Amino acid sequence: MKNQRLTKLIEELKKASKEKKSPVLKRVALDLEKPSRQRRIVNLQKINNYSKDGDFVIVPGKVLGDGVIDKKITVAAYQFSEAAAKKLRDNKTSTLSLDELKSKSPKGANIKIIG
Repeated sequence: MKNQRLTKLIEELKKASKEKKSPVLKRVALDLEKPSRQRRIVNLQKINNYSKDGDFVIVPGKVLGDGVIDKKITVAAYQFSEAAAKKLRDNKTSTLSLDELKSKSPKGANIKIIG
C-alpha cells in the first residue's frame, strides 16, 4: 500500500518546482520517489560537518539525533526523529517539513541537499 501523504507531497513538490523554476524542489521530489529502503537517513553530526552558519539544508528522508549540531542553520526534512527534533530546538535551529519547504521556494543559493 502506498503512502498517500508522501505521494501527494511528491506531486506538490513537482508542481511547485515547475511554477517556481526551482530545480532543488524537483530533485527532492525525485529522491522521495525512490523506495523507502533507498531513502536518505542522516545524523545530525553529518549535517553539522557539511554545513556552515546560515546554510539551508534539505534532507529528502529522515534526520536522526546522533551527534551534535552547533551551527545556526535551517533544516528541512521529510521526517525528524524525536531526539533530532529536540536537539535542533535546543540549538534554536529552524526546522521545516517538506510541505513548508514548498512555500519557502528555495532557488539554490546556500542550499545543500545532504544524504
